[in-house]
Amino acid sequence: MNGPARFWALAVVLTGMVLSMSGCRQLQARDQLNKGCEAYKAGHYDEAIEHFQKATQLDPSLPTAKIYLATALSQNVVPGITTPDNMKMANQAIDIFKQVLATKPNDAGSMKQIAGIYFSVNQMDDAKAWQLKVLAADPKDAEAAYTIGVIDWKKAHQNKLAALQSAGLNDDGKGNTKAPKNIMQTLAKQNAPLVEEGLKYLQIAVDNRANYDDAMQYINLIYRNKADVDFGNASAVNDDLAKAQDWTNKAMDMRKQNEAKKNQGPGGITMDSSGQMH
Repeated sequence: MNGPARFWALAVVLTGMVLSMSGCRQLQARDQLNKGCEAYKAGHYDEAIEHFQKATQLDPSLPTAKIYLATALSQNVVPGITTPDNMKMANQAIDIFKQVLATKPNDAGSMKQIAGIYFSVNQMDDAKAWQLKVLAADPKDAEAAYTIGVIDWKKAHQNKLAALQSAGLNDDGKGNTKAPKNIMQTLAKQNAPLVEEGLKYLQIAVDNRANYDDAMQYINLIYRNKADVDFGNASAVNDDLAKAQDWTNKAMDMRKQNEAKKNQGPGGITMDSSGQMH
């Protein structure tokens, strides 16, 4: 065999070996992926993380492994806690979801996961920004719209509690008409944009999911914030409170209907307020 022939023969052999090794690593990666899924289903998140990490190392091109790894990491994030260890876990999960988005920029699932992690560690501006990205990718996503409304309500409510506390008062949930005028006027300017945006997105949530009882309950709550914004206008305050009560009634009725569907006997497919089939 002459020189060139030997060269090409060796190249073919080496290529075959590389492909064989690559195929072997891919099989090992999928095995780790399957083991990780089993551990995750059993609630063993640390074990699942180890398997998913191995899967991504064996086959970095396997996007499912990254999604599962980030999801498992997010399960270890403790809501409401901003300790260095908890934030490290949260940021690690977010970074991996962003890696997924680098190759799949319209993956609404990864966007929602990022938004949810930010929400859980009280980074509300980032949570809202990512939920807006979700809606840009899927305008019909009721949960994204609902979460934006909840964030606006939380901010407005925190503003109200802080303002009333400065006057030694508690929120009466009815417009706080006995609070000092200067405090309520300042609060109205602060909360008006939040109330307007919150109502907008909560209504979108209900429009896109007619049985969304949680969204209905938050519409009630944000109308009570609107009553604070309308301080000094008795007619507007009364209208806000009437609408709040109306949405409370709607939420209660819808919750009863949703619970009744959940409790239906076997044999039929039911759907809860989150759109999940059972």
